[in-house]
Order: sequence, then C-alpha cells, then structure tokens
Amino acid sequence: MQEFTRCLVFCALLGPVYASCPPRCECSEAAQTVKCVSKDLRSVPTGIPGYTRNLFITGNQISRVGPESFMGLSNVTNLSLSNNRISEVESHSFAGLLRLRSLDLSSNQLAVIHPEAFTFHNQSLRELNLSRALYNRSSVTALATSLRCSSMGSLRSLDLSDNSLIYLPSHVFSHLSSLRRLQLSNNSLVAIHNSTLSGLEQLQELDLMLNALKTLTEESLRELDSLPNAALLLGENPFTCTCEIEPFALWLNRSQDRIRDAEDLVCSFPASMRNTSILAAGTLTLGCYQRDARADLALQTSYVFLGIVLGFIGLIFLFVLYLNRKGIKKRVYDMRDACREVWEGYHYHFEVDSDPRLSQVSTDAEI
Repeated sequence: MQEFTRCLVFCALLGPVYASCPPRCECSEAAQTVKCVSKDLRSVPTGIPGYTRNLFITGNQISRVGPESFMGLSNVTNLSLSNNRISEVESHSFAGLLRLRSLDLSSNQLAVIHPEAFTFHNQSLRELNLSRALYNRSSVTALATSLRCSSMGSLRSLDLSDNSLIYLPSHVFSHLSSLRRLQLSNNSLVAIHNSTLSGLEQLQELDLMLNALKTLTEESLRELDSLPNAALLLGENPFTCTCEIEPFALWLNRSQDRIRDAEDLVCSFPASMRNTSILAAGTLTLGCYQRDARADLALQTSYVFLGIVLGFIGLIFLFVLYLNRKGIKKRVYDMRDACREVWEGYHYHFEVDSDPRLSQVSTDAEI
C-alpha cells in the first residue's frame, strides 16, 4: 500500500510535466525546448511549459500573433516562427518574452505590422530575422515605422534579405544604434540615398549582394563612408561601366580593405566591358576625362580655325572693295542720281494730282 501511494505521488508530480506539452508538439525539459513543426496549427498553441527557452513553431498556418500569444513564457530566449504565413503582428506581441534574444519571422507574409510590434521591455533582443517575410511595399513602410517606435536599441543583427526591396525609407535604421550586422542581399535596391544608413556608426558588416545597383553615386559613397567600421559586400550587382561609374571605381580602389569582394566586382554592361574588373574600370580603361580633354581641345582648335578662315575671308572682301573703290563710287553716284530722278518724278506727279488747276493746264497742253 505504501509503495502504491509513492507511485501515485510520483505520477502526480510527473503528470503536469507531460500534460503541459501542447498537443501536436514535442517538449524536452532537459533541453528546455518545445517544437511544434509542420502540425497545421492555426494559432500559437497554449500550454507551452514555463521552462521553455527554445521555442520552434514553424511550418504551420498561423495568420497572426498578438500580446496573448506568448504569455507566461518569460524564459524563452530563442523564438522561431518561420514559414507560418503570418500576415499580422500586433503591438506588444513579444513584450512578455523578457529574455528573448533571437526572433525568427522569416518566410512569412507580413502585411500588417503595428507600430509597437517589436517592443521589448528589457531591450533584450539581439537578432531579428525578417528574410522573405515582407509581403508588399506597404509592409516596408510599416516596418520602418515599427523600427522607429519599438524598443530595439540593443539589436545586433537584422536580416532583411530576399524581400524584393526596391528602396529603403529615409532614416529607417536610425534607432538601431547598436546594430552590428545588416543583411540586405537578394533584393532589388537601385540606390543607397536619403540617409538610409544614418545612425549605424557601430555597424560592422553590410551585405548588399544580389541587388540592382548599376553604380554607386557620390551620395551613396558618402553614406557608405559614414560607416567607418563596416565591411561591405557588393557582389552580383549589374554594374554599368560607363563614365558615371568612374567615381565608384576610384572609391573602390581607395577602399579595398573594407570591401570583402572588391576583386570579384565586374562590369555587366556594356557588352564590350562585360566581366571587366571594376578596379580597372577607372580613367585608364574608360578614359572619360581624357576623352573630355581631347574633345575640348578639338573644339577649341575648331574655333580658332574658324576664326582664321573668317578673318581671311574678311581681308579678301576688304581688298576687293579697295581695288574696286572707283567703280563702286561711280555705281553709288549713279544709283543716287537714279533715285533722285525717280523721287522728283514722284514729287511732280504728286503736286499735279493735288492741284486741279495744274491738272487742267496739263490737260490743255496735251490737247
């Protein structure tokens, strides 16, 4: 009987441990881990054990998360919600996760991101993965607002790769002063401008590979120079090696120690420059400044030659006038006399027409 009682007590103690694991999930107290992977869940399951430090809820059909989703899970440090088709993240959804250091929302369809979606009371978050997570352009604007409003001053790593980003809002990262690693690879960014990278003085790595950068303007280069400690990755961009790329080529030569793939950067256009190293696509290859100088010299030479020709023609004209000065003078006098006779004739007829008596005399004389 005593042995049976001990068994009941032991089962009663173990019962809550096993009962606390949500249906269709796998729980390990020893590893402090809960996995709910590809179980067709429609919401974050309840009853997740309080000991959980590593929580993986992936590959399900969860459409939203809110403040109630993770209540009572203050011990969670790593949370993965990837590939769940999440479209909405409400404000303070993760506020109860007081020790959260890593949040993975990759491969979702975030369309609605509330302003305080990423508010963490203890600013404990260090890594945020939003790769393949943004649904459309409006979600980019919503994310920018959330990054400004939420408390992520201690964030170290932000992954925004594979989101088809064409642009980044101005000052989008300005509140992430502790950020060390920023991944923007495999997007469609065409430029870096409008103080996009302001506030990232502590950044150590910036990945811009596989975008749509055809060149980097002087404004873009100034923004990159504002990140003195950051190593850059710029490969697999469709750089167009015309004269406009020369400032970038010269900058690249000066900044090789910061560009990890500097030697791999090549021209994509035009065809004659394809696969040419951008390090070599400076004035020696394109010769833009030399061509401009030669063009200016040719233009100046043309002006001088034209001036000489016109001056020579003018001298010939004056010389011809000088040789024919008597004939010209006679012609001028003849033209003056002819004009005078014509004028006098017009004057006479005018007087006759204006005086009827003279007109009558003229008629009688003709008779």
